[in-house]
Amino acid sequence: EEEEERVLVSEHIWRPCPTTRRRVRGCLEWVRRQLFRVGEDWYFLFILGVLMATISFATDIIIVRLHAAHMWLYREIGDIGVLKYLSWTLFPTALAAFSTGFSQSITPYSGGSGIPELKTILMGVVLEDYLAIQNFGAKVVGLACTLTCGSTVFLGKLGPYVHLSAMAAAYLGKMRTTVTREYENKFKQHEMLVAAQAVGVATVFGAPISGVLFSIEVMTPHFAVRDYWRGFFAATCGAFMFRLLAVFNSEQETIAAVFKSDFKIDFPFDLLETFFFLILGTICGIVACAYLFCQRWMVVAIRRNRLTAKLLATDKPVYTVLVVLLLASITFPPGLGQFMASRLTMKEYLISLFDNRTWGVLAANTSGVAKPGGLWQEWDHPSATIYSTLTFFLLMKFWMLILATTLPLPAGYFMPIFIYGAAIGRLVGEVVALLFPQGLHSEGPPRPIIPAGYALAGAAAFSGSVTYSLSTALLVCEATGYLGHILPTVLAVLVANAISQKNQPSFYDGSIIINKLPYLPPIRSRHIASYQVVVEEFMECQVVALAKGDGFQEVLAALDASADAEYPVVESTGSPTLVGTVSRSQLVTFLQSHKHPQAPQGEKLATVGTLGDDCTIEPIMLQFSPWTSLHQAHHLFQLLKLQRVFVTRSGELVGAVSRAEEKR
Repeated sequence: EEEEERVLVSEHIWRPCPTTRRRVRGCLEWVRRQLFRVGEDWYFLFILGVLMATISFATDIIIVRLHAAHMWLYREIGDIGVLKYLSWTLFPTALAAFSTGFSQSITPYSGGSGIPELKTILMGVVLEDYLAIQNFGAKVVGLACTLTCGSTVFLGKLGPYVHLSAMAAAYLGKMRTTVTREYENKFKQHEMLVAAQAVGVATVFGAPISGVLFSIEVMTPHFAVRDYWRGFFAATCGAFMFRLLAVFNSEQETIAAVFKSDFKIDFPFDLLETFFFLILGTICGIVACAYLFCQRWMVVAIRRNRLTAKLLATDKPVYTVLVVLLLASITFPPGLGQFMASRLTMKEYLISLFDNRTWGVLAANTSGVAKPGGLWQEWDHPSATIYSTLTFFLLMKFWMLILATTLPLPAGYFMPIFIYGAAIGRLVGEVVALLFPQGLHSEGPPRPIIPAGYALAGAAAFSGSVTYSLSTALLVCEATGYLGHILPTVLAVLVANAISQKNQPSFYDGSIIINKLPYLPPIRSRHIASYQVVVEEFMECQVVALAKGDGFQEVLAALDASADAEYPVVESTGSPTLVGTVSRSQLVTFLQSHKHPQAPQGEKLATVGTLGDDCTIEPIMLQFSPWTSLHQAHHLFQLLKLQRVFVTRSGELVGAVSRAEEKR
């Protein structure tokens, strides 16, 4: 009684005013119910967009200041060649080495872009380590160091921010279950992940519409309409907050495009220029095929080489140092870098390539009048023409970008190909402007060619053909705030995609193939014979099955014979009618609760019992017929995110089809 009295006194001391506390809890519960009447998802999607926009903007500020410090050091160090070379090369080398070592020491899943792994997760494959919250900090810090290297390494941040958004969405999904006091729902988690893909694009380019479309095209083969509004809402919140922070930071007077342009709206392009835009799309498609093939070949060759394979297995920072030192040496401004505009940042590259003026006309100014200033002067060299510097840039960045994709650090690969495509378009536009200085019509007022329009189309066409997406045509319009060249841009993107999709897998699908992720590839063949392939031709015929009347020995033999996650259950050994499935964990519990026939008599376990009596048999929701076509099975595997489906003939079990058989 004294112990109980002491406990009551203790509770009374530490929890006073029980009536007030009950009223406060009741008020909070009422507020929660009122707030969640519209659906709790919208609040967490709003938090996701604002959070990722804040992180993206803060990262950009840190990168700009660190890059400015690097440029200040490079300028103030004097004219001593050795010191200038060391200041140019050691800064990005040290940052890249730290990025690799820091991210890999925390988790090995923080390297790369993360989009191939997310595609695999959205297809129904469980890769929990890639969405763990400890990856978040490692990827943010590592990515900031990678981007501070600037155009020396020539990498971006789109892919990592899509991965970061997915990790934040997974964590917010767990918080939602805690707040709403519900069980974790995998369908809700999938909806949050789909919205997170759009947020990642929106907080990089400030483009919510193309962000949603890009996530639909690149990430999932089947998109649920109910996720459409969620993606738009989260992407709009992220893009609005991202641009609003720029206004608060006095970078802009109002909310505007990230790469604001000054294109002429009165006459953007001549109708006959459509032919040159089609040629541009063809060039981008061919170059994209070469890039995709060479990139996969390079990754495989580096992994097979003894020296590089050993470095990537044991000393990843050493490999990063060697590669970045090579890239930094090539981009050294007094050296080859002077022909590649190497002093420009990634953002300045796009701003300069989207310049409304014709560089060929500006560079040809040989009079005593000073040339107009601007970033375009980085492309103008006294001993070379604009056309030669653009060509040299394209030739060098082709293999340098491929080599940079092998670095084991957090980095994105969309922005580099976006800039590369803009350079292709700029070169084509400058050549067309050189051939037709007064425009394509000799009669009437002069209507000169606008090379910046070709740069827009080239950026969309090349990046779209590499990633298998058409939304890049809208992305360039949202990023620049200009819609005058939307139609020729779409034509160029369509032509480039038609060429690349016919010959090469996309960049992300190629990464999935190289990394051997459990991903179901699309059926590329559309020949009439492929529709005649049926499940019976490739299904697994030897399936380990259990009967409802099986006991200890039969269950033990089944677990030893196969490592499947679930086992089919038939009516009896003589009647193989499929009645359901039982999980492996339940079978293990069944063995632990029953006694082996040869066990000592002293054990206090159940001696009798069958599978049908002691285990929960789950009903079969879907089954294939032996005559189900390959295309039908593939469509159902993708749509329902299936892992394994049993095949029955007249209700009797005859085989099974898993992702392995489907892929083969």
